[in-house]
Amino acid sequence: MNSQIPSDNQRRLVWMAFSALALAALAGVTVGAVWGLGKVLGLLAPVLWPLAVAGVLAYLLDPVVDWIEKRDVPRTRAILLVFFVAAGMLLAVLASIVPRVVVETSQLAGKAQEMSGQFQTRVESLVTNPPPFVKKILPLLLPEPPRTPEGGTPAPAAQMDKETLASVSKVLTSTLPSVGSWIGNQFGKALSLFGIFAGLALIPVYAFYFLMEKRGITDHWTSYLPLRDSHLKDELAFSLKAVNDQLIAFFRGQVLVAICDAVLYTIGFLAIGLNYAFLLGFVAVFLTMIPFIGAFVVVSSALVLAFVQHGDLLHPALVLAVFGVVQALEGFIIQPKIMGDRMRLHPLAIIIAVMVGTTLLGGLLGGILAIPMAAALRVLMFRYVWKKSET
Repeated sequence: MNSQIPSDNQRRLVWMAFSALALAALAGVTVGAVWGLGKVLGLLAPVLWPLAVAGVLAYLLDPVVDWIEKRDVPRTRAILLVFFVAAGMLLAVLASIVPRVVVETSQLAGKAQEMSGQFQTRVESLVTNPPPFVKKILPLLLPEPPRTPEGGTPAPAAQMDKETLASVSKVLTSTLPSVGSWIGNQFGKALSLFGIFAGLALIPVYAFYFLMEKRGITDHWTSYLPLRDSHLKDELAFSLKAVNDQLIAFFRGQVLVAICDAVLYTIGFLAIGLNYAFLLGFVAVFLTMIPFIGAFVVVSSALVLAFVQHGDLLHPALVLAVFGVVQALEGFIIQPKIMGDRMRLHPLAIIIAVMVGTTLLGGLLGGILAIPMAAALRVLMFRYVWKKSET
C-alpha cells in the first residue's frame, strides 16, 4: 500500500485550521491595538486634540494657500492672508451664532423637565383623541381587539395602545432632561477649563507651521521612519501614505459637507418655526460628520422638539420634509461635488465602522476617525490580501 500520510484532505484540513487560528490571532491583535490606541488617545487628549484640529485646519486651508501661492505670492504671505480672512469669517460667524446657541442651550436645559411633561401629555392626548385620518388607518394596521368580558363591542384600538404608547413616551421623554443637562455640562466645562483655551491658542500656531513646512514634510517624511532602506520601509511608507490620503480626503470633504448640512438644517428648521433651530444646526456640524447616524440623531431630536412645541403631527411631518430635502441635496449635489467617490465605502461598511469606532475608541471622535481608518484599511486589504490572481 502506498497510501499517503497525511492525505491531501488531512493537509487541507490542517492548513484551514492554521489559517483560521492565524486570522483569529490577527483579529485579536487588531482589536487590542485599537483598544490600546483609544486608551492612549484618552490619556494624551489635552496634547493631541490641538494638533488634530490644527491638522484638519491645515488640510482645509492648504488648497487655498497653494492657489494664492501660484499667483506669485510668497507662501508665508499667502498663509497669513488666508489666516486673516479665515479668522475674520470665523469671528463673524461666532459673534452671530454662538451667543444664540448659548442662550438656546441654557433655555433647553432649564425647560427640560417641563418639556418632558408636555411631551408625555401631548402623546397621551394624541392617543386618546387621534386625528380623523389616524382613526381610519388604525383599523387597517392593528389586529381586531378582543371583546369585553360582557360580550360588548370591542374597545377602540387607540385606547388599547394607550398604555404602550404612554410607556414609549416615558422612555423618550426621559432622555430629554439628560440631553439638556449633558449639553449644559459640556458648555460649563468648556468655559471653566483653562487648558481648552490654551489649546485653542496653539491651534493657529500648529496650523501655520503645518502649512509652512508642507513641502518638507511631504518630500522627506519617509526619512524619519526608524527603518533602513528596504522593501519593508517602502511598504510601511505606502501604508502610512494610504492612511494620510484617506484622512485628507475625509476631513477636507466631510467637514465641508457637515457645514453645508448644518446650514441647511438651520434654515429649514427656522422656516418651519421650530425653536432651538440654531442649537440643532450647531450640533449638526459635529454630528453629521458621522454619516447616517449623525443625521438620524439630529432629526430625532428635532421631531421631539417639534411635537412638544406645537402638539400636532404637521410640524413633525415638516421636520421629516426638511430632513428629506437636506439628505437629497447632500446625496445628489453636495457630496458628489465636494467628495466625489474618494472614500469608496459601502454605506453598510460605514455604519459598521462607526459602530466599531464608537465602541473601541469611544465617543464622537471614535465614530469620526473610524471612517477614514476603514477606508485606509480597504486600501491595504486590496494591496496585501484581496490581490487579483496573476494569470
